[in-house]
Amino acid sequence: MNEYDIDIDPYDGYAEQFEQHHSDRQARRKRRTQARQPTKTQPDLIEDVAETIGLEGGFQTTYTPSQHETGWLLQSLREFYQQELISDVEALIKGGKEANVYRCAAHPATGETWLAVKVYRPRMFRNLRNDHRYRRGRTMLMPDGRPMKATDARLQRAVEGKTRYGREVAHISWLMHEFKALKLLHEAGADVPRPFAASENAILMGYVGDGRMAAPALNEIDLDRAEASRLFQRVLDNIILMLDYGRVHGDLSAYNMLYWEGAVTLIDFPQMVNSKITRFSRHPVNSSVNPEAYDILARDITRVCEYFARQGVTADAQRIAHDLWLRHDDGRQERLLADASRWQE
Repeated sequence: MNEYDIDIDPYDGYAEQFEQHHSDRQARRKRRTQARQPTKTQPDLIEDVAETIGLEGGFQTTYTPSQHETGWLLQSLREFYQQELISDVEALIKGGKEANVYRCAAHPATGETWLAVKVYRPRMFRNLRNDHRYRRGRTMLMPDGRPMKATDARLQRAVEGKTRYGREVAHISWLMHEFKALKLLHEAGADVPRPFAASENAILMGYVGDGRMAAPALNEIDLDRAEASRLFQRVLDNIILMLDYGRVHGDLSAYNMLYWEGAVTLIDFPQMVNSKITRFSRHPVNSSVNPEAYDILARDITRVCEYFARQGVTADAQRIAHDLWLRHDDGRQERLLADASRWQE
């Protein structure tokens, strides 16, 4: 057995920080096993861990996390605090099965008032379904964002064998793909949050909203016909721009677009897939094309059209997907911001 085959969990080690040293090896092993099971003392343990992370690290938050999120939240954000990117966590913006999003007070050095941080849950991969569809053609990324070495057979075995360490590596890779997608698209001029930093369990990015409320998802907004038509065009412009860079969002819908002061912001990119290697991109794709990219694009466009149809803008989703993919597949590199009216019924 080697370091990549050991079934470990970084969060399981919290208990050992507070246990007294005993000479009996069997007793220590027994305590480690029990620490992985829910016990009556676990809430107290989590609070102790949070206190150590917060007080000794100087990081205390206005927001009061729940008992079960305390440890992993502060542990995930401490790096951003130490890098002087954030100074406080003010509120929970959105809770989900895979991740929570929080509004943070930005450190003055960033030039921002607030930042948003997306913190993945420690067991997020247990909640994902059909993630293999999006990982096809992807290179496994390490915490520094570089591809995993093809010659690292031990790490490959851990990932393929789905050991606990292998799942942790896959978790980090999933997060790094989202961070790199945000960086690529933001630099390209897409309507996405500006990425600031990433840790092994969180992504720090630009915040959309104000001190009273975060920008709502587009599905919560009713638009008049004129504004709906304008925003529909803007969303298609973003889809075209992503295709120009060889990318498809992978989970685009009104639930993953924010609305604020008449503008839309696309969010949630962990499932982004590679559609084509293009000379237009300054960031070469390091992996092969996902063979399901067209079907995923067609589904994204269908979901977008379904929302805008409820706002009075009816368009032919199948035709849009076909036309955009044909242009993309033909390799034409001109930046054509297509007139959305050509597809409206």
